[in-house]
Amino acid sequence: MTDTSATSAGGTTTRTVLIIGATSGIGRAIAHEWASNGYTVILAGRDRDELISDAADIHIRHGVQASTLGFDALKYEDHGPFFHAATNQTSNGLDTIIVCHGYLPAQTDAETDFEIARRTIDVNYTSAISILNLAAAYFLARGRGTICGVSSVAGDRGRQSNFIYGSAKAALSTYLAGLRHRLARHGVKVVNVKPGFVDTGMTWGLPGLFLVASPTQVAHAIWRACAKGKSVAYVPGFWRFIMLIIRSVPDFLFMRTKL
Repeated sequence: MTDTSATSAGGTTTRTVLIIGATSGIGRAIAHEWASNGYTVILAGRDRDELISDAADIHIRHGVQASTLGFDALKYEDHGPFFHAATNQTSNGLDTIIVCHGYLPAQTDAETDFEIARRTIDVNYTSAISILNLAAAYFLARGRGTICGVSSVAGDRGRQSNFIYGSAKAALSTYLAGLRHRLARHGVKVVNVKPGFVDTGMTWGLPGLFLVASPTQVAHAIWRACAKGKSVAYVPGFWRFIMLIIRSVPDFLFMRTKL
C-alpha cells in the first residue's frame, strides 16, 4: 500500500472525505463534487496510476489537497492498516467516508459460476462491511461524521435479471439501516444512496437500460443527500417512485414480468 499526495496551493482544508472506489465513474464524479465544495479528498482504489492522475487533476481544477491510497476490496487483511493510514492523511482526520466500489457481472455468469457469484457478494457486501465497521468505530469515537454507502435500486426487489447482484445490495442496505440505528444518538450520520441506472463502465452494454443518469448528476445528488443527512436517497429521485411501484406489484402479476 502506497500513498501519494498533491500539494495544496491554498493551504489545507478543514474537512476531509475518503472515497473508496474512486476510479469508478461514480467515484471519480464524487471526488470532483466534494473537492468543488472545499474538501480535501483521499482517493482509494486499485489502479495506482489512475488515482495519481485523478489526484493531480482535482488539485489543478479545485485547488484542494488530494491524496491517494491503494485499496483492494478482497484483501481483508489490509483493510485495517489501510483505514489507519487514511485517518492519518490529514491532521484533522476524516469527516466523511463514501464507499462506492462495486462489481456487476452478467446474471447468467453469476448463476452458472459460483466464483463469480461469490465475488459479486464479497465485493459489493462483505468488503463494504469490513471497511464500514472500521469507519463506524472511528466516527463513534469522534462523536461526529458522515458514512455514505452506495447501494442500488437493484436491492429493493429480487428480479430475474440481476438477483445475485441485487441480493448483495439488499444486504448492504439492511446493514446501513442497522448502522444508522446504532449511531444516530452519537452524532454520526449514515446515508444509504440507491442509484438507478448510471452511465458508467460497469453498466456499459447492458441490455434493458432506461432513464440513465450521468455520474455527475448522481454525484451532485449524493452530495445533497449527505449534506441534508438523509437516511435513504434514491438517485435520481424519481427512482423512489419507480421502485415503490415495482415493490407493490403482487407476486402473481410480478411473476409474469420479464424485469
